Amino acid sequence: MGESVEISRRNFLRGSHKPGGGRVSPPGATTESLEACTGCGRCVDACPAHIIRLIADRPALDFSVAECTFCGQCAELCPEPVFIGRPRHFPHVAMIGESCLAKNRTDCQACRDACPTEAIRFRPRAGGPFLPELNEEACTGCGACFSVCPVAAIRTRETDWERAHV
Repeated sequence: MGESVEISRRNFLRGSHKPGGGRVSPPGATTESLEACTGCGRCVDACPAHIIRLIADRPALDFSVAECTFCGQCAELCPEPVFIGRPRHFPHVAMIGESCLAKNRTDCQACRDACPTEAIRFRPRAGGPFLPELNEEACTGCGACFSVCPVAAIRTRETDWERAHV
């Protein structure tokens, strides 16, 4: 069985949670297309949410600041063929970990309140606060739930589609 690794939000945001130091790239940028990136930083300047950072001269998203709105401005200003199409979701979804306050009998629904697609809902639990449930089909992976979680319980995992095509 594979080894389970605890991933901190800091390591996720730095991109060090994936083998080989992978990171979350802006929508439409793939591992292959990022080879064309010159590190000019135009995507950083174009992002109205200010979530794009250059790490080793490659764009990476910092969801601790805000979420991605899929506006496409990063792709529009990029002079290289880094961005492919205008996707409306990432190849990952949110995953609510065991350190979630609601899972530990403390009422919190900050992630639900922040989710623009209502992908996070809470179901009643006898004798305790409601429990979070993620509708993976509704989750775009935008990161809106990351910055509002007071205990950094939210991580990402590849979508089933992405795992099937790796």
